[in-house]
Amino acid sequence: EKQNSYFKAPSGGPMVQHSLLAMLEFYHQGRVGLPFIASKMCHNPARLFQIEKRGFIREGYYADLTLVDPKNPTSVKKENIFYHCGWSPLEGVTFGSTIAKTWVSGHLAWRGGSFDQSIKGRRLSFTRS
Repeated sequence: EKQNSYFKAPSGGPMVQHSLLAMLEFYHQGRVGLPFIASKMCHNPARLFQIEKRGFIREGYYADLTLVDPKNPTSVKKENIFYHCGWSPLEGVTFGSTIAKTWVSGHLAWRGGSFDQSIKGRRLSFTRS
């Protein structure tokens, strides 16, 4: 997609894969707490976009969860980048944490460096009209 001409290529840079790890660096530096990160990365997007049953750990909500190991560093290398473009501006950066597991709608979708795509995510629904 990014190899298209300027006017046909989708905008944006590859950052989603490492956004939580980047936020956790502020935690390691003592600049923010974990509740602040949960608010900014989970609660506020769900509120802002009025996404139903997402963004919080609550009964009846979809289990979208990430288990972080805050004492196991992650180095960004070409071999562990999952962006379609195949690169990241963060190549060579080492974060103080690693993403151990990720659940999407209750399905363990990521563990130890590999995806389980046997079950896909669910379509989002919104409370806005």
